Amino acid sequence: MGHALCVCSRGTVIIDNKRYLFIQKLGEGGFSYVDLVEGLHDGHFYALKRILCHEQQDREEAQREADMHRLFNHPNILRLVAYCLRERGAKHEAWLLLPFFKRGTLWNEIERLKDKGNFLTEDQILWLLLGICRGLEAIHAKGYAHRDLKPTNILLGDEGQPVLMDLGSMNQACINVEGSRQALTLQDWAAQRCTISYRAPELFSVQSHCVIDERTDVWSLGCVLYAMMFGEGPYDMVFQKGDSVALAVQNQLSIPQSPRHSSALRQLLASMMIVDPHQRPHIPLLLSQLEALQPPAPGQHTTQI
Repeated sequence: MGHALCVCSRGTVIIDNKRYLFIQKLGEGGFSYVDLVEGLHDGHFYALKRILCHEQQDREEAQREADMHRLFNHPNILRLVAYCLRERGAKHEAWLLLPFFKRGTLWNEIERLKDKGNFLTEDQILWLLLGICRGLEAIHAKGYAHRDLKPTNILLGDEGQPVLMDLGSMNQACINVEGSRQALTLQDWAAQRCTISYRAPELFSVQSHCVIDERTDVWSLGCVLYAMMFGEGPYDMVFQKGDSVALAVQNQLSIPQSPRHSSALRQLLASMMIVDPHQRPHIPLLLSQLEALQPPAPGQHTTQI
């Protein structure tokens, strides 16, 4: 579990009887910080995510995020190295020790290419999409949905392989909504936990009697695919201009024509972006279609990024 933790000297901490040296800050969000640390026992770099917990519910949510990580041992899902809870007076910090990925996120790669006027090739897109789908397949097989899939939540390994991160918004895949109160509660939860420009239409206005399932992730996956194809998500500009994303997602997405993309890839994207969730494919069907589209094995190395 990693409950044993102390600050031993300036810039070092001990988690699970192992000492880690603070290197630098990597980033921060509303109630969390991520630091780069080095394991003095192995010389490896790690990302230490520190979540500020103001009340019991915050501690429970942090524990749940750690528990979600522990459910999986999969090459396309970020593993948890250690977890601990640190007291700071009346408040607590939850610490998640995670592997460090020096290449950053899929969004970093998309932006890097865009700055040079380039885009991911179709072979690269198909290879990345296959890994993302395999990660989602593992999550869905356990009865959960990610609920916040986006390019900034997909890390890239040393070989360019995609690794899903930020499991804090995961919840049960199939939610039976029975009544307006439950619908509004779920809608409010989605507004807080599911990034607006990657959020599925059915989560913007949850019906009083409906079933929300894991195909919210398929919609988000379509937005990720669009970003890989065109350098930005389909609703990023809608949000940035201050227009209504909730209204925009109710209309069928217009996919720009580009000689870079095959009709098969465009059809795959169109199937993910169907507004009616019950008409959207499940991940296993997408995986079978993707595997059929993968380039031949001899040229597999060219798909890595």
